[in-house]
Amino acid sequence: MANYNSLDKSIAKALLSIKAVFLRPEEPFIWASGIKSPIYCDNRLTLSDVKVRREVEAGLAEIVKTHYPECEALMGTSTAGIAHAALTAEILGLPMGYVRSGAKDHGRGNQIEGRLEKGQKVVVIEDLISTGGSVIEVVNVLRDAGAEVLGIASIFTYGMQKGIDRLKEANVKNVSLSNLDALLEVAVETGYISETDKERIKKFRDNPADESWINA
Repeated sequence: MANYNSLDKSIAKALLSIKAVFLRPEEPFIWASGIKSPIYCDNRLTLSDVKVRREVEAGLAEIVKTHYPECEALMGTSTAGIAHAALTAEILGLPMGYVRSGAKDHGRGNQIEGRLEKGQKVVVIEDLISTGGSVIEVVNVLRDAGAEVLGIASIFTYGMQKGIDRLKEANVKNVSLSNLDALLEVAVETGYISETDKERIKKFRDNPADESWINA
């Protein structure tokens, strides 16, 4: 029987078990950007499974305590990160809020919901990081509002080079509970995919624009 002692593989196993992640190299998914992908991830499903939800939120809380001990508030990304930010904030006894994808067109026109003080040290809670564009927008909104963004705590990252480069350029740290490499190891160990499929998916991750992995 496979040994899943490390947290990243434990979370990966959990995501696969509740079908929050699908690996389908033979029948690629089409992302909103038009990119063909052998993987689809919907971490919202973790909210519907009590056991997995507890493991995820405990893991996010541990990331904040270990990597961002000065954190004063959590800010979720809209919409997937909101519930995770709320649950993790409850564990840690911290304030939370969230950042809208755009300012409201009514009321006070807020883009940041919840109280945010200038100079407050915050951690952004995100469910999934691929190319990093959306979460960096959230970081920039918070910085423009005067927050000190310590970094990001996320559930899963693909580890795409574009995402890594963007985070570095934005000078923002990300710590994820799990990642594509750990998930592929678990998927091979459990017989979900073959070793050949693992290499095809990694080829996609390394260069999504190169579709040669489809017929590899």
